[in-house]
Amino acid sequence: MNASVIRSRYLAFFRERGHKEIPSAPLVPENDPTTLFTSSGMQPLVPYLLGQPHPLGKRLVNSQKCVRFQDIDEVGDNRHTTFFEMLGNWSLGDYFKRDQLPWIFTFLTQEIGLDPRRLYVTVFEGDASVSKDTESIAIWKELFASVGIDAKEGERIFAYPAKKNWWSRAGEPQYMPPGEPGGPDSEVFFDFGEHRRLHEQSLWNDQPCHPNCDCGRFMEIGNSVFMQYQKKADGSIQELPQKNVDFGGGLERIAAAANDNPDVFLIDLFSPMISILEQCSRTSYGQNQEPTKSMRIIADHLRALIMMIVDGVLPSNKHQGYALRRLIRRSLLHAKILRIADMTYLSEITEQVVDAYRDPYPSIVECRQTIIDTLHEESTRFAKTLERGMKEIESADVIDGKLAFHLYESFGFPWEMTVEIASNRGQTIDRKQFEDEFRKHQELSRTASAGMFKGGLVDHSEETTRLHTAHHLFLAALQKIVDPSIRQRGSNITAERLRIDVNLQRPLTEEDRHRVEELVNKKIREGLPVIRVDMEKKEAEKIGAQMEFGKKYPDRVSVYFIGSQDNFFSAEFCGGPHVNNTSEIANEGQVFKIFKEEAIGHGVRRFKAGIVSVV
Repeated sequence: MNASVIRSRYLAFFRERGHKEIPSAPLVPENDPTTLFTSSGMQPLVPYLLGQPHPLGKRLVNSQKCVRFQDIDEVGDNRHTTFFEMLGNWSLGDYFKRDQLPWIFTFLTQEIGLDPRRLYVTVFEGDASVSKDTESIAIWKELFASVGIDAKEGERIFAYPAKKNWWSRAGEPQYMPPGEPGGPDSEVFFDFGEHRRLHEQSLWNDQPCHPNCDCGRFMEIGNSVFMQYQKKADGSIQELPQKNVDFGGGLERIAAAANDNPDVFLIDLFSPMISILEQCSRTSYGQNQEPTKSMRIIADHLRALIMMIVDGVLPSNKHQGYALRRLIRRSLLHAKILRIADMTYLSEITEQVVDAYRDPYPSIVECRQTIIDTLHEESTRFAKTLERGMKEIESADVIDGKLAFHLYESFGFPWEMTVEIASNRGQTIDRKQFEDEFRKHQELSRTASAGMFKGGLVDHSEETTRLHTAHHLFLAALQKIVDPSIRQRGSNITAERLRIDVNLQRPLTEEDRHRVEELVNKKIREGLPVIRVDMEKKEAEKIGAQMEFGKKYPDRVSVYFIGSQDNFFSAEFCGGPHVNNTSEIANEGQVFKIFKEEAIGHGVRRFKAGIVSVV
């Protein structure tokens, strides 16, 4: 069964059960400087999980594009990827465990056809603050019994501590701050069989093989989070009046289970790419460990970076752009390891990815040439960087861990490539020295990020909310003063400044800049009301409400009007938050000001602006 069928069956399954389908949110989170990429289906829905009404109701379903870099060094094994799709369904204070668990069991066993004897589940074992999730255990026993399976605890149902089976944004219950919601979760694992074990040593020493032993036999394919508790000021955990369900299932992993093969790189989303790499490298996939690992890294990284470019990310030395450049360079280095000299594979793989995702994400077709041009431009640029790195190696008497990290950080040399080079010179590298340098770099990065994003979560920042509304005014002013065809290509808003990327071929003139700033400040002084209206998408499009380029929206949307609904200065598809009146954006003696403007790609310019005091 291919991934496209699984995706469509999942969405149809939950639509039939009263869920409204919502589009995938962009990979770059809107107005959230605390994270570079959308990494889960629930991330864009946090305001609604915390109680804000969703315009489409209480039952939602989608397939969310996600990027995670936490496990990038694990990519190359049979299951880790940087980009993946998360199948998700949510209950916002509607149904709960008695509906959710049977639906997931039915979907996996009847819609996908997984053998229930190959499914194992985990639940929360309880602690001092929250009792054991006996309700989920009872439901799972009933479900397995319905297909003739006696599901005993410790054999098919496993209870684990909060570290494994509890969800909150802060982690385990003891780390949750007052007001934080959380709850137990129940994971579903697929058993690929004893013969699929990758190694005998378990991370859970002295225990028999079980779902969380990480031996390779079991793969998690879905997780139902039951957000039913909240931390109180006195430290206690109390039941929430609105209990939510948040399910996430990895599309690629479910496809691997349906194929009864734990190698996700053999599902249909990857197999055409692997075939191209086999032909270009004249190497058979799966025959030898190192070439297979390189093929997996190239296939994963190219798919991920293609989807990032589609969502407006372009190579740079900062933030999302740096992450994109890192993926491109790692994939190019592994192509070098495979001795692939002909760069035509980049275009061929791009075509395969475009073809695989043209139906669920149509904007990928429009970005095809941009993707190819970006890859070839970066490959040319990196060839020069690679040459400089090789010169540093040649001039060094010893390749040690410090030099290996310098090559990794400055030139993108993966650890394994430097070890190949060192072994040719009869040298070995101290891995611990490399890891120590890496940890120092991570600590510096964390410190820098903490300073850059001070102000906390944007959803709770008054300053960020003001700048979010100013962002709407700024976009409208650019359209009215500079070019009515300007559209937003991306945004990022912190408590200190707003950032917006737009399609624009030329820099602003001094006159343009002055007129745009003056128009924004004029609308702030006028004290225009800011109104949220939920309406049909077609109706919003008819009145000219702005939407972000390439983003998919549901049939019913929230539109924020600045001014009246009949006579507005700005109207945008948006989820908030905003001030109630533009007069709240700036205090007395403050004005809106454009800080910086730069080109970040062909026909795309980035503006940074904010509110400053007038001396």
